[in-house]
Order: sequence, then C-alpha cells, then structure tokens
Amino acid sequence: MAITAQDVNKLRKMTGAGMMDCKKALTESDGDFEKAIDILRKKGQKVSASRADRETSEGSVFVKTNDANTEGVIVALNCETDFVGKNDDFLGLGKQILEVAYEKNPASIEELLAMPLGNLTVADKITELVGKIGEKIEISAYVRLTADQVVPYIHAGNKLGVLVGLSNTNGTDATEAGKDVAMQIAAMNPISVSRNEVPQNIIDREMEIGREQARAEGKPEQMLDKIAEGKLNKFFAESTLLAQKFVKDNSLTIEKYLDGVSKGLTVSKFERISIG
Repeated sequence: MAITAQDVNKLRKMTGAGMMDCKKALTESDGDFEKAIDILRKKGQKVSASRADRETSEGSVFVKTNDANTEGVIVALNCETDFVGKNDDFLGLGKQILEVAYEKNPASIEELLAMPLGNLTVADKITELVGKIGEKIEISAYVRLTADQVVPYIHAGNKLGVLVGLSNTNGTDATEAGKDVAMQIAAMNPISVSRNEVPQNIIDREMEIGREQARAEGKPEQMLDKIAEGKLNKFFAESTLLAQKFVKDNSLTIEKYLDGVSKGLTVSKFERISIG
C-alpha cells in the first residue's frame, strides 16, 4: 500500500511523533493507523493520549440538567467551520435540539432525529438550516446520565462538555467538588472511572506494549511480565479518573479528594463529549 504525505501528516497530528517515524510506522503497518500507533508506542515514541479528540469538525456542545440535578443530557452539534459554529441560527437550533432530547428522552441519535421539532422533525430542521447556511450540519453525540447528583461543565468555547455523576452524596451538595472533577475530566481525558472498568483488550494491549518496550531496552525475558505490570499500573494511575492525581493538589488522587469532601463520595460515571 502506498503511504501518502497526507497519511503521514495525519498520523503526526494524531500522535505528535516525528514525520519519518510516522512514515516508517505506517509502512510497517501497511497503512493501518491503529497498528501504526502501537508500533510507535512499542518503540518508545511519545504518543498523545488525546488523539481521539483530533477531528477536523467544528460546532458546539450543549448541556442541560434537571432541577434536582439527578439527570443530565449532552448534545453535540457539528458543522464545517468555526464561523458557522458561532452563528446565532446554528446555536439556536442546537438549544432547540437539546430541549427535545431532554424532554423526549430518545434512545439514540436516530430516534432524536425523528422527533418532532415545531412542524418538522429534528432531521428536517437540520436540513432546513443546511439549505440556509450552506454547510453540512449533524448531531455527532447525544448522551444522558443519571446519578445521585449530576454536575455539568462546559469548557470555554463550547467545544467540550462534561457530565459527572456522583454517588454516596448522603445529602451533601457536592456541586463544587463535581465541578472540580468535571474540569479534571476535561483536562485529563480519563478512559474510565476506575481500573475495574478498563476493558480487557486495552489491558492486554498495554501489557504487550510494556513487554515490547522492556525487550527493546534489553531487559531479561523472565522480567518482561513484571516490568509490563509496573507499566500497566502507571497507565491505570494516569488514565483512570479516581486514580489520577488531582490537578489542583497533586498530593491527592481524585478518589481521596472526593472522600475528603464527604466520606464515601465518589464518581459513579461520567460523560465527556468533545468537538474539534
């Protein structure tokens, strides 16, 4: 398979690795980007953990919670340019779609698109605005979250939204703590609440990468699993929310920070939606 300059540049943007390293990885993986990323990591390359957020789309994220703060909804509406993403008609449509999602509780984006909005459906309203603005517009994400207390957060520019579900609140208003955790999620992009929720295929992948890194460093074969387990534990500490160091106080993990706010307070789930 021929590797183009565009392919190399795409992988460079996804990972932050050098151009030549990206070209070699793509050649070795026969153009498979995920395999190329693994190759770069196995060779010790510094790969950006935020590659999943690197999309070319624009738009806005819209968030709403109920009055009891026990349920929240996020809708992401995408467009082609930042100019349209700030357009009043575009933002107005996003808010209308959010209200429909909140009130009607559709099970999927497909169901949301079929919901009535005025005298049209949501899908027809989007098509109508596309005809007016001249850009592709689509709903890229729709999620709903319920918990003892749900805390919303929208990052500057409306390009990133977070819902944090807190449990064991025991009557405590944990809004400020929830906002702290939501900002942590926005900044650090954890893959799950805790290590127990990390899929086995990701664990296996990290172990394989750890072994290959240790082997490349000349470590004895009988030590590879132990070294890989150490690297896996570091991965858990960096990539799972409760184990991450609290950005406002690195002496605490998120788990310890929340427990200090109210005994037993923790995160049951979270949703993080990003555009661009």
